[in-house]
Amino acid sequence: MKDLKQALNHQIGLGTAPLGNMFRNVPEAEAIETIQTAWDQGIRYFDTAPFYGAGLAELRLGKVLSKYDRDEYVISTKVGRYLTDEEEDKEGLYEEGRKNKVITDYTEDATLRSIEQSLERLQTDRIDIVYVHDLSPDFHGDEWIAKFEEARTGAFRVLSRLREEGVIKSWGLGVNTTIPIEVAMELEEVQPDLCLSATQYTLLQHKKALQRMLPTAEEKGVGIVVGGAFNSGALLGGPYFDYKEAPAEIKKRVKQFEEIAQRHDVSLKAAALHFSTAHPAVAAVIPGSTRPERIKEDLAAMKAEIPAAFWQELLDKELISSDAPLPN
Repeated sequence: MKDLKQALNHQIGLGTAPLGNMFRNVPEAEAIETIQTAWDQGIRYFDTAPFYGAGLAELRLGKVLSKYDRDEYVISTKVGRYLTDEEEDKEGLYEEGRKNKVITDYTEDATLRSIEQSLERLQTDRIDIVYVHDLSPDFHGDEWIAKFEEARTGAFRVLSRLREEGVIKSWGLGVNTTIPIEVAMELEEVQPDLCLSATQYTLLQHKKALQRMLPTAEEKGVGIVVGGAFNSGALLGGPYFDYKEAPAEIKKRVKQFEEIAQRHDVSLKAAALHFSTAHPAVAAVIPGSTRPERIKEDLAAMKAEIPAAFWQELLDKELISSDAPLPN
C-alpha cells in the first residue's frame, strides 16, 4: 500500500452508511452487488462504522473485501460505539438495521472492544483509519463537551498509541459538524491526522468549514475526508437534507442550482464531487449508495468537465463562497 494520504489523495471512495439499511431495507443481494461494483470499477477506499445498521454495513463490506488481497485497499471504521448481543427496538435512521443494542462509550476499553468487534465483522486483521464517531452536538447536545473529554482521555490516547505502534495508520474524528474537528486539531497531547467531515463541505453547505476547520487542517497537515457531499441527497432532488426532511429554504436553493446547471449542461452530481475535492485539505470524497448503477455514475462524474462559466455564475449569484477553491 502506498503512503496513506497519497493513496487517498483526491480519490473517490465508497461510504457505506446507506448499506446499513439507512432509510430503507436494502436487500442483501443489492448491497453486495453495490460493493462488488465499487471494487470492479476500481474503488479502493471503503468507509464504514458499527453504527451503520448495528454492524450490518461492516458485515456486508467484509463479505466482499475478504476475498481480496488486504494490501490492495484502504478501510476506515469508527469507534465510540460497540454492540452487545442484547436486542432492542430501533427507530430513526437505522430502524431497518440489525437489532443489536448499541452502546455509546468513548473510553479506552470501549474503543478497543469496538475495534475488536469491527475486525471480526469485516473479516480482516487490521484497520487503516479509525474515526471517533459522532462526538458532536448534533448527537449529544450540551453533553458533547463531556463526551469529548471522555474521548480525549480515552479514545484519543489509545488511538494515538496504536498509530505510534503501527497497528493503525491514521485516526481522527468522524462528525457532522465542524467544531469538534477544530477543537481536536488544537490539542497538544494528541493530534488527529485524518478526519471525516460529513455534510459540511458541500455545494449546499460550506461557509462554516471555510472559516476555521479547513484552514486549520491545511496548516497542520490534517487530511479531510468529505462525506455526505450531496447532503443526504437533497442536492440531487431527494427529500432529505443532512439526514432529516429537507426544509423549504434548501429546496429553493437546490432549484437555483438546477437551473444554473441546466443552462451550462452540467451534472450537479459532478459539480458537487468536483467542488468538495478542490480544496487542498481534502484527501478524498466518499459518496454512499445502495444501487450499483450509482457507483458508475459517481466515477463518471469525477471525470466530467465543468466549464468555468458555471462556477462563475454560482459566484455571481452568491450560491458558493468566494473563499472556496474552485476546480481547475
